[in-house]
Amino acid sequence: MAVPEKARMRAEALRREIETHNYRYYVLDAPTIPDAEYDRLFKQLQRLERKHPDLVSADSPTRRVGAAPQTKFPKVVHRVPMLSIRNESAKKFDERCRKGLGLDEIEYAAEPKLDGLAVTLVYKSGVLTLGATRGDGKTGENFTANLRTVKNIPPRLKGRGKPNKVEVRGEVLFPIAEFANLNEQQRLRGEREFVNPRNAAAGSVRQLDPSVTAQRPLSFFAYGVADGVKGIARHSDLLDRLEKWGIPVAPQRRVVWGLRGLLEYYDYIRTQRDELPYEIDGVVYKVNSLADQARLGFAHREPNFAAAHKYPPREETTQIVDIDVQVGRTGTLTPVARLIPVFVGGVTVTNATLHNEDEIRRKDIRIGDFVIVRRAGDVIPEVVRVAIERRPDNVRQFLMPTSCPVCGSSVVKLPDEAAARCSGGLFCPAQRKQAILHFASRRAMDIEGLGDKLVDQLVDRAVIKTPADLYQYKLDVAALTELDRMAEKSAKNVLGAIDRSRKTTLARFIYALGIRNVGEATAADLARHFGSLDRLAQASEEELQQVQDVGPVVAMSIRRFFTEPHNLEVIKQLRAGGVNWEEGAPAPGKKAGAFEGKTFVLTGTLPSMTREEARERIESHGGKVAGSVSKKTDFVVAGDEAGSKLDKARELGIAIVDEAGLRKMFEEASA
Repeated sequence: MAVPEKARMRAEALRREIETHNYRYYVLDAPTIPDAEYDRLFKQLQRLERKHPDLVSADSPTRRVGAAPQTKFPKVVHRVPMLSIRNESAKKFDERCRKGLGLDEIEYAAEPKLDGLAVTLVYKSGVLTLGATRGDGKTGENFTANLRTVKNIPPRLKGRGKPNKVEVRGEVLFPIAEFANLNEQQRLRGEREFVNPRNAAAGSVRQLDPSVTAQRPLSFFAYGVADGVKGIARHSDLLDRLEKWGIPVAPQRRVVWGLRGLLEYYDYIRTQRDELPYEIDGVVYKVNSLADQARLGFAHREPNFAAAHKYPPREETTQIVDIDVQVGRTGTLTPVARLIPVFVGGVTVTNATLHNEDEIRRKDIRIGDFVIVRRAGDVIPEVVRVAIERRPDNVRQFLMPTSCPVCGSSVVKLPDEAAARCSGGLFCPAQRKQAILHFASRRAMDIEGLGDKLVDQLVDRAVIKTPADLYQYKLDVAALTELDRMAEKSAKNVLGAIDRSRKTTLARFIYALGIRNVGEATAADLARHFGSLDRLAQASEEELQQVQDVGPVVAMSIRRFFTEPHNLEVIKQLRAGGVNWEEGAPAPGKKAGAFEGKTFVLTGTLPSMTREEARERIESHGGKVAGSVSKKTDFVVAGDEAGSKLDKARELGIAIVDEAGLRKMFEEASA
């Protein structure tokens, strides 16, 4: 029967497309589509060829493996071809094998499907003499010097019973944990980044200079033997023998019986997948008996005795419909891609994080682009890269908004940060819970009892919207006792803590405002330098930089906070609610003294003041309080039951004072 012209043209188009992707994947180590999309193209061609056998040709991608090796590397002809294995479900594989062998139940060897670079290693008289890549399955590339640098590939086999010559097949892998670091190094050098760990493994091996390969944290795991091992009846025993010779094999391998065993193994490895240090994309099943493997034989490019049972793809291609911006609890603005729904990682994905504006520019992501989306385990889906070759003409650039999409406050991006942030920290609904929790924290306004669960309820039920609402009349015993797990006594305790917090210090209040980059020490320095909140709020960036340890970035954060009208309104409401502190004249300027520029460490229990009180007084006199003793420490203030910090101070010869000595230093500094 004649092949329809439409089918012939489609087959030719698929072959061209698949060959292009083979070349990019196997030769250039620069794939442009996910494995799942490649698999779909390949299956389309297989279906066409099955339906129209006259379409089949010897050079069809369905009859070959990989792509031709590059000419710049020495070639190696594989005496035993390096074949790929078919993708197949456990049920279909088991049915096919039982039918082919005439057995009711079969013993199988199962192992993870490692996603790396396929290589072959030849040992003669126990010594590694050749290492080569798969290439097109018949001819590969000689990378012996490079593969000798892979740390867990033994240069010499150990143990007894080694054959005169053995050819081992396996995968070179790049660890997931090191992948991001490698790409960061590539960026810093202005070199091409790797698409995924498999791509990184291939690129690391296929180097002209073996010293480059030696610097990469590569590993190798064997999955079989092409030739050279005699007297072994089962595939699992073969891998055990390799392990005894010092050749690493996957520790997760198992021997299982029948379809039930295959499915249980598939589920087991799926639960382990996110914990494995290397990428896998499924599991591999093999008939365990080597004699039965020989009986089943081969079909074109694939062995009949093995199959790959893949997991749902972690990467897929889809299109960005739009880019929105979400505001987090701390005010960070995160761009989020709205996608044409795509099934990836076992779920339908409609959104993916783009991290920040710098990341969007670096990856050149535009609205309307076709992109590769990745989802691994419970990790939030992200856009890995753009399919540039599929970019439509009508794509649009994304611009980060200049005002917060939630509250309308101005958006600030500091020079040393990648993230853009909403400046309305005290007002923005997206930041309410975090702002109130920080405001009430022990080192800020110290409102005991106002924790996460209570704040969640107060905000979720719209009882309070800003920290100022804590001091308004509507927050009373009746309002609190309506909340879960809040009895009358507990409500009164919280209200009492709120009332006590009205009297505070300027330093604590500044810290409680949650200004970006302003911690306790900086808040104390600002309070001491300006003496009043109004003077601080009106200070220019130049004036702010006159304060100890306040540089351009911190000064910008403070200035932007106090120029945001929403923040000033909340401060006004806090004062109206009775929050107050003592103010004084601005510091006359830095003067040398016992505390100025000195670092103190507090340890043990002081007789008549808390460590927090001691900290505040030291900082008010110009000193700093650190948490640990080092050579930079000037004084250690020791109380009762002082521990290892006191011992270290004695060891380093640091001055040690008790509370009486500290009070004397305060008196001398004030004189």
